[in-house]
Amino acid sequence: MGQRNYFGTDGIRGRTNTSPMTPEIAMKVGQAAGTYFLRGDHRHRVVIGKDTRLSGYMVENALVAGFTSVGMDVEQFGPMPTPGVAMLTASMRADLGVMISASHNPYYDNGIKLFGPDGYKLSDEAEAKIEAMIDAPPRLAASSDIGRAHRVDDAKGRYIHHAKATFPHHLRLDGLKIALDCANGAAYKIAPTALSELGAELVCIGVDPNGRNINDNCGSTAPMTLQETVVASGAQIGIALDGDADRLIVVDERGKVIDGDQLMALIAGNWARDGRLMGGGLVTTVMSNLGLERYLQGKGLGLERTGVGDRYVLERMRSGGFNVGGEQSGHIILGDYGTTGDGLVAALQVLAALVEVGRPASEMLHLFDPVPQLLKNVRYERGAKPLENAQVRAAIADAEAALTGSGRLVIRASGTEPLIRVMAEGDDATQVERIVDGVCAAVAAAG
Repeated sequence: MGQRNYFGTDGIRGRTNTSPMTPEIAMKVGQAAGTYFLRGDHRHRVVIGKDTRLSGYMVENALVAGFTSVGMDVEQFGPMPTPGVAMLTASMRADLGVMISASHNPYYDNGIKLFGPDGYKLSDEAEAKIEAMIDAPPRLAASSDIGRAHRVDDAKGRYIHHAKATFPHHLRLDGLKIALDCANGAAYKIAPTALSELGAELVCIGVDPNGRNINDNCGSTAPMTLQETVVASGAQIGIALDGDADRLIVVDERGKVIDGDQLMALIAGNWARDGRLMGGGLVTTVMSNLGLERYLQGKGLGLERTGVGDRYVLERMRSGGFNVGGEQSGHIILGDYGTTGDGLVAALQVLAALVEVGRPASEMLHLFDPVPQLLKNVRYERGAKPLENAQVRAAIADAEAALTGSGRLVIRASGTEPLIRVMAEGDDATQVERIVDGVCAAVAAAG
């Protein structure tokens, strides 16, 4: 994949009113993506959802102008989780789906994610073709063929119905007290509605968006307030979503954070027990803890690792026939129910297990002891190539040899900054720290 000017690993993202997140470029993206998906002689349609950022209005209107100018009709959902946009793209037979969000980033960032008619994020090849069209003159529609735009009033209800349908029909959440943090984001109405309709008693935080407070000391990347709320309210479990509700972090009744590795262990184990797990295991990234891998091995299940990013997890799931995958950060993809990470649907799987087993979350969700893991970043001069340096390569080889049989070493360059990320894990925490510091020192000397 060559140099990209607009698309990164998860769509287009950046600080608003700074390239590439300007209204002008958003309009061009609408024109380019709209033109790319004009196939056949039917009325073409794009669906658009967004989170609660102040800039969402600006970006949405620019995209609508772009899509309608090339002859596409637009259906606008308003605030909608990313997985809801993916699901509705397919169920409404749209040619294209768009989510306006920068996920867990602060409010001043925004982004554009594109979904094909099957509800999956676009391939690298499709993004490359659209990118090439962004800076080319648009193919504007004739005056009589300009698209129309209107809002879909029942979009939230359709996604709530979909999410609730993934919860076992014989179970209810009656008697369960849940602390719920919606990150002042896209699920601020949807998640409380779905959980309360299933019978839960809710204590909600992060449900008062004002355009600037999305992910601000709340949500899955900042669970401190949720931890305090769980303990103070006597909730049996805490659920934290991020700004676009495609990731999940859980807090047990004692206020301890449970990450995506433990949640995937729970879901994969339960699905394997019920004969539902496909592919003989799950797919996760190089960042997932070695403890997860050992836990699954103990159950006769495999673990396949990919590069960091939910799109790479999904690609491997699709090619290998897996139906559970995700990331330590809480992106959990359940292929039976959706085409992308879904925080609410994953939460419902966890809650179903909690209700069925009847044990405290602290017992049920602590399935393995994580192996000591340490991650450090080393900044280097732009243009330098420290990973090609002979001393660095020797240090990495020595580190890998030292960890053979007892741990792992993961070295990767950041995709957005001049940083080398050095992560090691193993049974001996002192050894792990020594190894990470040694490799970091070699990279720093070379960079």
